[in-house]
Amino acid sequence: MLTLYTYFRSSAAYRVRIALNLKGLPYASVPVHLLRDGGEQHAPAYAQLNPAELVPTLVEGDVALGQSLAIMEYLEERHPAPALLPGDAAGRARVRALAQSIACDIHPLNNLRVLQYLQHELQLDEAAKRKWCQHWITLGLTALETQLQHSASTGAFCHGDTPTLADCCLIPQVFSARRFETPLDAFPNIRRIELACLALDAFQRAAPQAQADAA
Repeated sequence: MLTLYTYFRSSAAYRVRIALNLKGLPYASVPVHLLRDGGEQHAPAYAQLNPAELVPTLVEGDVALGQSLAIMEYLEERHPAPALLPGDAAGRARVRALAQSIACDIHPLNNLRVLQYLQHELQLDEAAKRKWCQHWITLGLTALETQLQHSASTGAFCHGDTPTLADCCLIPQVFSARRFETPLDAFPNIRRIELACLALDAFQRAAPQAQADAA
């Protein structure tokens, strides 16, 4: 049995929940509240499991993995069907590049520990933190929109007409953009793909509001 240590509003955990659902893999969900008691991810037991003290962590037998992209690649290798990567090398590289542009370039600048540093160390108020997030999200989504617009490989989803790892990353980032009140009018392809994804049960069940710890 797969066990996922998760937090309902974590973009990284959200990605993995989508991937698990798309592959039809059952898993046990263990909530790790990132704010309660100073952050449950810093508790010694969890820090031993994931020394980075971040979510998600996926456990299968003796294997414990952090980092959402690595987890999704692991799932792809262990359970290749349905595939979340294209069959050709160029397609796989494109999907990985789209996914990494979100997970590596956009998300880290608006995740919790960065926002906490801005608040506690740099004394930024909520409006300034929101402006920070909006700036980096807009910059990243602008580049992503351009890539989607100008590639013949873009279909109903980020790559072709079935969801891939890129879509697993895109939807949580759009959720985060909305959370920080980032205008999305300039991103028609991203919004179109969002609608296609959210029509699927796998994405609906992975959504933050659908998680047990969202209450």
